Amino acid sequence: MNVSTATEETPAKVPARGIWGWMLFDWAAQPFFTVVTTFIFGPYFVARLTDDPVSAQTAWSNMATVSSIIIAVLSPVLGSIADQSGARKPWIAFFAVIKIASLCCLWFAAPGSPLIYPVIFMVLASISAEFSIVFNDSMMPRLVAKEEVGRLSNTAWGLGYLGGMIVLIAVVTLLAANPETGRTILGITPLFGLDPHLGEDARITGPISAAWYFVFILPMFFFTPDSPHGKPFAPAIRAGLAELRSTLGELRHRTGIFRFLIARMIYQDGVNGLLILGGAFAAGMFGWATIEIGLYGIILNIVAIFSCLIAGRLDRRLGSKTMVLISLALLLIATIGIISTGPGFTFFGLMPLSTVDSGDLFGTAAEKAYILFGLLIGIAFGPVQASSRSYLARSVSLAEAGRYFGIYALSGRATSFMATLLFSLVTYWSDSARWGMATLILFLAAGLILLVRTPYPADPA
Repeated sequence: MNVSTATEETPAKVPARGIWGWMLFDWAAQPFFTVVTTFIFGPYFVARLTDDPVSAQTAWSNMATVSSIIIAVLSPVLGSIADQSGARKPWIAFFAVIKIASLCCLWFAAPGSPLIYPVIFMVLASISAEFSIVFNDSMMPRLVAKEEVGRLSNTAWGLGYLGGMIVLIAVVTLLAANPETGRTILGITPLFGLDPHLGEDARITGPISAAWYFVFILPMFFFTPDSPHGKPFAPAIRAGLAELRSTLGELRHRTGIFRFLIARMIYQDGVNGLLILGGAFAAGMFGWATIEIGLYGIILNIVAIFSCLIAGRLDRRLGSKTMVLISLALLLIATIGIISTGPGFTFFGLMPLSTVDSGDLFGTAAEKAYILFGLLIGIAFGPVQASSRSYLARSVSLAEAGRYFGIYALSGRATSFMATLLFSLVTYWSDSARWGMATLILFLAAGLILLVRTPYPADPA
């Protein structure tokens, strides 16, 4: 392959409805990550599903570890097969069925029930979601010119946060009730008669996310052009595996892309850890219920939406690499701030805080400090992922997009089990989730340092 084609190819003109259909995939997919993984079901799993939050947090981390290993192993394979079979939509549809069914089954995760079943359903939902993202991301280079992919990627990511926030607001205001009063934050009884004592306000997020995903991926299927059909299924598998072996060998000579993928592999571990464990960490530290966790998530998502829209413009002006570096620096500051904060102090005790609780939501000074650090996460965690996606899109050709986005997914998951595993081990050994969260700093800092020396685009030939 002549790598110079990575800068010479120009995609065919795609109508606006096709662009919007592709962007709505992020809108459709995000509620799973927002309300299920991060802010509602995840904290419920840790804090309310059992009487032992430490073991529950370890089980949640182990779930993420297993998912990450499966995703890391199979994503490059699927990406290479997709390059050979051509069409991406049949793959997205196949994994959508698994994801939707698994999310619906989370409804049965009642307090006191065995942990193994929601863990299995979360593993299936997680791997299906990530495999679908591989195929959806590999469609992006065909939709717009290379100079526009940064804006497209960040706008789609911001649209995703908006979709996740809408679902989160609906859960917090209409479904999640205070267990003591039985009323939502609006002062009404929960819709559908949901009982917070049975965790139904959190368990319903699975079926809601499933329904949302089903409805809003339809425009992508109807309006967004797919790649031309290639080889039949069986020959595509054989050719895809052969192509993957060739691509992995080719990476030795494409040192810029190789360095970028290694850097992303490391820093994405830290980003994934923050997304998976951040809400549960706050719930364990401050005893936040669904309402507090939900409001915290709404705040972060509002910030993230505007941050992605601004980052989309800055990406075109400053470049994807600069946006990723700025985002990583902000995430480092935020993570240090979060682990330095506890009841009655921040900055590792250098700044004592009042322990008086006003009785309102986020009533202590430490909770307010935690939210301030969380705002930095809201600013950074969208652009760091969206601009990473556009970084790669600017560095590969259309013909190789599937397999390289498969390897890109590998780089985001290959060692992400290390972040959650290290969190689990350190938390277990120290009996402190704070020390577990501190391990994320290692991944963010190492990835940032390596990326500084990586060329942009990663394959500028």
